[in-house]
Amino acid sequence: MFFCAISGEPPQDPVISSKSGHIYERRLIQKYITENGTDPITGEKLEESDLVAVKASPNAAPPRPPTHSSIPALLTSLQNEWDAMVLETFTLKQQYNSTRQELSYSLYTQDAASRVIARLMRERDAARDALASVQSSMGIAPTASGDVEMADGETAAEGVLSEKVITEIEATSQSLSAVRKKRKAPADYATPAQVKTFTAKHTIPSLHSASPAGITSIAVSSTNPSQFLTGGNDKVVQLYDRDTDKVLASLKGHSKKIHTVAFREHEGDPTLLLSAGADKIARIWSPDSASGEYIPRSTIRSHKGEVTGLAVHPTSTFLVLGSLDKTYSLHDLTSFSEVYRSPQADEPFSSLALHPDGCLLAVGTGTSKIQIFDIRSGDIVATLVPPDAVPFTVNTLSFSENGYHLLAPDSLSSVGIWDLRKQKRGHSIALGDGFKVNKVVYDYSAQLLGVGGNEGVRVHAHKSWEELVRFEEGGDISDLVFGAQSKEIWGTSGREVRIWGLPE
Repeated sequence: MFFCAISGEPPQDPVISSKSGHIYERRLIQKYITENGTDPITGEKLEESDLVAVKASPNAAPPRPPTHSSIPALLTSLQNEWDAMVLETFTLKQQYNSTRQELSYSLYTQDAASRVIARLMRERDAARDALASVQSSMGIAPTASGDVEMADGETAAEGVLSEKVITEIEATSQSLSAVRKKRKAPADYATPAQVKTFTAKHTIPSLHSASPAGITSIAVSSTNPSQFLTGGNDKVVQLYDRDTDKVLASLKGHSKKIHTVAFREHEGDPTLLLSAGADKIARIWSPDSASGEYIPRSTIRSHKGEVTGLAVHPTSTFLVLGSLDKTYSLHDLTSFSEVYRSPQADEPFSSLALHPDGCLLAVGTGTSKIQIFDIRSGDIVATLVPPDAVPFTVNTLSFSENGYHLLAPDSLSSVGIWDLRKQKRGHSIALGDGFKVNKVVYDYSAQLLGVGGNEGVRVHAHKSWEELVRFEEGGDISDLVFGAQSKEIWGTSGREVRIWGLPE
């Protein structure tokens, strides 16, 4: 018993290929040769003359052909259709296998090309950094390369701030300064005596991915205090609602860990979610008018080093970024264009904070220095250096809301309060030799200052410098903010957000 190599059934009129030795049903192989001219199994050229009839019983008489009006005629018609279907199925199988091979090769080629491009981009960035270092050491001003990546519509404005922007900044500063001079601590804010009674209120666990784990930054909404924004080592920005215990948005787009996040909330304008990270970019999301979901609005790629600082200007129309590429930049939050980029400084900027009036910008460096710029002119108006300090990185800064003081680490394990009117350190708070400062923050009332570090949270009173409360159960606190009316303190630790506040 033998079978047709095409149909897989015993052939009624068998033939054998003299080239390949395969058995076929005569009518099937003849149709295939007519259409393709090759052996269906080996793909070799094949003609009808290469087919040899197999005569298993030469004395048997061939059946008589049926008439077209009989049942056998119908069966023959069905047999012909079956033959055509078998041939088509066989051809489709061959085409399918061929397509799979082509797709596999294309995917392999694309993956190889992506790896080559990624390697070339790393080499390009390394070459740029090396060139910038050589230019800096030789005192040569760096020139902008022709392929600087920027968001759509963005134009570089290094060293020049337009009169229109300066006018808007000065108008906002004058308005805020006039109010601030008469400002008193808000009556409805938590007092130092109340802070002493703070206890653990709520813990939100398992935020962000477990690999790589860790929340790096947090911001609490001022218009909806139950909502907060977090950035993580997993390269994701999450918007969470504490009341419903639900993630409202999980925003992807960064390729490395997030350094800082913020809200832009201004009456009459859509809420913007802002983030900046180690991938040298800042991203902006806003709610879609149709679906209400947050969608990407702009990506800022003007910096060539990690973006370490992000702040919304008091005008609510500008965004300020600081970077390890030794520059800071100002961006319009309406057109999403760059309106200013500072000349390259001597040292990378490791942190950033804006004065409440919006005219001064403080940046930390890796050599213990704090430089304060006039954002209108770009000039350095003050340089603050802790006396007798071992060099360390100033990784966090915070202005008091009254505008007179700046809170910053003055060593790895202590924080200093700088009097901006005298440009000198007014007081230093030692936190213990084992304490490592990760975050400092003033509350809105300027009565309280908080410090987060590897040994938990400390809250001190401004002026008396008394330690009001400490919380060590959170472990290593990476970021810290005061909640609504300073009646809560929010801290991030690992994958958790911990909240402390007044007892119920």
